[in-house]
Amino acid sequence: MKKKILSILLSCCTAWLYVPAQTKMATQLDHLLADAIPAEDPGVAVLIAQKGKVVYEAAFGSANLELRTPLTPNMVFRIGSVTKQFTAAGILQLLEQGKISLQDSIQQYLPDFPTKRATITIENLLTHTSSLTDYTSIDSHDPFVERWDLTPGFLVDHFKQTPLEFTPGSRYGYSNSNYVLLARIIEKVTGRSYHDYITEKVIKAAGLTNTRFAAEKNIVPLRVTGYTRDNGFFENCYYQTISLGYGCGDLLSTVGDLYQWNNALLAGKVLQPATLEKAYTPYRLSDGKYSSYGYGWFIDQQEGKKCIHHEGQTSGFIAMEKYFPTEDIYLSILTNVKSGEDKTDFSDKRFALFQQITGLALGTPSFSAIKMSNRLLDSYTGTYQSGKQVITIGNKKGVLFCDASMEGNFKLVPVGTDKFIIQNIKPVVTFEFVKDSAGNVVEFISTQQASFDWLKLVAAADNTVTGPVADPLKHYAGKYQLPSMSNTFITITVNNNKLLFSTTTPLPDAALLPAGPDKFKYRTPGYDFRFEFIRQANGEVQSLRVVQGAVHCPKIR
Repeated sequence: MKKKILSILLSCCTAWLYVPAQTKMATQLDHLLADAIPAEDPGVAVLIAQKGKVVYEAAFGSANLELRTPLTPNMVFRIGSVTKQFTAAGILQLLEQGKISLQDSIQQYLPDFPTKRATITIENLLTHTSSLTDYTSIDSHDPFVERWDLTPGFLVDHFKQTPLEFTPGSRYGYSNSNYVLLARIIEKVTGRSYHDYITEKVIKAAGLTNTRFAAEKNIVPLRVTGYTRDNGFFENCYYQTISLGYGCGDLLSTVGDLYQWNNALLAGKVLQPATLEKAYTPYRLSDGKYSSYGYGWFIDQQEGKKCIHHEGQTSGFIAMEKYFPTEDIYLSILTNVKSGEDKTDFSDKRFALFQQITGLALGTPSFSAIKMSNRLLDSYTGTYQSGKQVITIGNKKGVLFCDASMEGNFKLVPVGTDKFIIQNIKPVVTFEFVKDSAGNVVEFISTQQASFDWLKLVAAADNTVTGPVADPLKHYAGKYQLPSMSNTFITITVNNNKLLFSTTTPLPDAALLPAGPDKFKYRTPGYDFRFEFIRQANGEVQSLRVVQGAVHCPKIR
């Protein structure tokens, strides 16, 4: 206990605070960050503003491990894909000037780029609906290509011959290639280099003094060193040429400048209000559905509130910036460590920390771990079953673990009487244990509100359709795949005027119950899902969306 208190005191002494911890939120953040970020570890800089006023600005940890330099919030970090906002702003300025149209084909400005038998518009690039393969995912014959000093032309040549992944405008598919092409279009239209144009017309127009394009040879005052943690300990991050981030991830900035950037946008210093509003609007796909991305920004819900945001990850750095327009709350978080291969829970803890910071900034209830005795923890242990899935709950040295045969091993964090969460999974998974009248645990209910989109691959070969009323169901039949898992399939067939569900997952086969136009329910003991079939503009069923709710898991021993 004394060592713990001493650690907190030492961390507080080495942290540079811009605003004295006078408010409850500031006090909570001070303790949270001091406890999570040791002074000798790579650090985190945080800024939170509400209604135009900075209410918290602090930094914890180290800017340079070798020199043992304490991190301060005015220090300069790489911000990765947050750069895309600046590129988008440059393109939208050209739109306002009448020099381009968002519906222009990209070949109008880049005639050497293959047409691929489809029209890709500037708007498709802005909204990640072009279907272009992300050049960072394409293998190269040279294993050290990331160390080269790459030209923009080389980057385009690296991906321009790859086939399209879907019809442009029909789906969202995040790809850095989109913003490389946008940067090239800026150069073609303005006759200037992308970096020069953005620096003068976007960065300076916003009044930013600590934001600039990164370059290895340039001296940048207060530039922070980036690290990785890939074998249970910190290392200097793998060298990756900054030129790899052309147009999509090569900016440096500070938490303060990112806040000033948000203010400048809202004040109309960079774009006209109507243009910014469009940038902050989710793109409507060709099937009428909306993605969660506009022109350089994600737009979705966080902590139950509308959030306009972006994240950037690059070698040695992670950046996050979020704006909640209804609450007029802004926060930026920069850290100088990116863990890609570490087998511990270090990376998960960092991302959980960022989410806790968001919750405190919004004043929303957050799950706080509580202490439980070993005797109480033991009462929850046992084997539970739902359908074909068997889950074992065990107590390992005072920590409850859930061993799911198909999913892996997860730590359960106690947050209330009979209530636990799997903390580092979003949306949060809650486990609530149910007791009988004698106080014995008889089951737990796991809850996770989430949706999964399954792409239709082929029509089912074993459809059996009987009776004239069954014909409409035939459109739903087929084989669907979860894109992120190559061996995970759902098969929908028709028999006796009913849709039948089967899958390669442990879920039991069952008939689907009608629940509305293109909507069905899947109900078996222990499971309750909602299925929604998504159609293309021509009415053909294109994909299947599964919405997951609560799962009851009775205790079997």
